[in-house]
Amino acid sequence: MTKFNRFYVVVIFTSMFSVYTPLSQAGMEQPGTGNPVGENNHYAPVTPTDVSLQPLSYGEKIGNKALLGFANLISSPLEIPKNIINTINQSNFFYGVFGGFIKGLVNNLGRAGCGVADLLTFPLPTQPIAHPLYIWDDFDVDTTYGDVMRLDKTKKTDQPVIQVPVPLTTPTAVTTPR
Repeated sequence: MTKFNRFYVVVIFTSMFSVYTPLSQAGMEQPGTGNPVGENNHYAPVTPTDVSLQPLSYGEKIGNKALLGFANLISSPLEIPKNIINTINQSNFFYGVFGGFIKGLVNNLGRAGCGVADLLTFPLPTQPIAHPLYIWDDFDVDTTYGDVMRLDKTKKTDQPVIQVPVPLTTPTAVTTPR
């Protein structure tokens, strides 16, 4: 295998890895599942303390930042087709192809720069620079860039609330005296 082919094999595997990286951060709990309680398999009620917001730990923040930087660095070339498609949808075909290509090159460099900056400074938990965070989030939204090196003060997201089903009561026969 030549060096040229090895390069593309590495790029393909790292890009596939970066696509599945956010999935590893997702929760494995599916909606509608819970801990069955009792003989009727009713779901356990959720107390208000279960849905309280806790700040993310330092390890979670820097881990998310490193994954975001790696994903932005690897997926930055996808800015070119994204911007071509978005510009074609916003205007005509010819301007969309040429203008979108130039806009995609600029955003390609911007997202790659954000990825490098996030990877180099991952021990400092800061807010993300590029929005949307990943290129596949809101694919039809243009990429924007925010403040650099602002401390991250995000909180964990709410836990899903599991509703307790109402038990059905069986009607009882009422007898009237004669």
